[in-house]
Order: sequence, then structure tokens, then C-alpha cells
Amino acid sequence: MNSLLHSKYLRILTLVVVVQAVLFYSASHGESTPLPAPLKDFPTVFGAWTMHDEIPVEADTAAILRADDMMQRDYTSPDGAANLFIAYFKTQRQGQSPHSPKNCLPGSGFQPVESGRIDVPVAGGSININRYVVSRGEQESVVMYWYQSQGRVIADEFAAKFYLIADSIRHHRSDTSLVRVEVPVSEHMPREKASQTAIEFVQAAYPVVSSWLPR
Repeated sequence: MNSLLHSKYLRILTLVVVVQAVLFYSASHGESTPLPAPLKDFPTVFGAWTMHDEIPVEADTAAILRADDMMQRDYTSPDGAANLFIAYFKTQRQGQSPHSPKNCLPGSGFQPVESGRIDVPVAGGSININRYVVSRGEQESVVMYWYQSQGRVIADEFAAKFYLIADSIRHHRSDTSLVRVEVPVSEHMPREKASQTAIEFVQAAYPVVSSWLPR
């Protein structure tokens, strides 16, 4: 009985989101919100981390995402290395929206090993983000990601849609970003250590990311 009620509730909730989305795209006339500065100017040094390499975003990825600005870099510290990817969308009204790494990574041949969320302590409190472990052959990586819009960190894709509609109605804005951190697992960087390295990188990068993206 509880399962039936839960299923009915999810169907009703989904219907509400669909109806709201139709109203949002057909009746809302919000403005796009540009970045204050392009992502290519994002700091190359923060905390103990220094940019090691600027990585061009693949043409196929860029064509699928259709983001207004993207950046992908490798950063290193005395204790490890991490990859940072940011995709910024100044509006989601033209069919542009972030693609969840949970969908993109399997499409690239990576298989999910673990999936969940974690609270990461940051300056001023903590943020709840996704933690995702993927593998392809002998390759394995720890991936942490979240969506960020108007100073708000969102882990859940469904919640992101609700905020999109609410912000469009209240503030006439639909800008958002996908922020993804990836740390490869290796013999010298086992999964547990890779997770801790990813957390440390998020803690160092988050204040910079927050100050760079529109609030």
C-alpha cells in the first residue's frame, strides 16, 4: 500500500513539474545572465593547488552541452592532482541545460561503481554534493559534482528543475553551472585517498567558484 501511494505521489509530482516547465518556457521572458568574467580567466592558483594543464573541451562534448562558457583544467598540489570542469549556462531557455555526469560518463564507457552524496565542510558552513565512483576497464575515478546557481549549491537534478522554475518566476533568471571534480584512482592513490583528495580540492576551489559565478 505504501509503495502504491509513493508511486502515485511521484507521478503527481512529475506531472506538476511538467506543467510548470511548460508554463516557464511558454510564458516567462527572463533575461540571460552573463558571467562577470570568462572562465579562461579563472585563477590558476588557489590554496595549495596550482594549474598544471589547460585541457580543451572535446568538440562532441561542447556540441552536446551547448554551454555559454566552459573550462577544464588539471590542478596539482603536493598531495595529489584533480581535474576541474565548469560549464556555465547564462540561460536555459533555448534548450540549453547541464547534463548530469551520471548520464554523460556511462555514455563515454564508464560504469558506475558507487553513487551517493556527501556533506563537504567549507568556509561558512557545508555543501551537499554528489560523490560518484566510475570505472572503465582498469581505469577508476572518484567524481564529485554539483549544480550552482545564484549562490545556491544543488546536488539533486530534480530539485534543480524546481529551483529553475521558481527563480525564473521570481527573479527572471535561469542561469546555472555544472561544477565537476575528478580524481583518478591508482596504485598510489587508492579510492579512499582519492575521495579525500577530491574533498580537499572542493574545499579549496569552492570559495573561488562561488565568487566567480553570478550570485
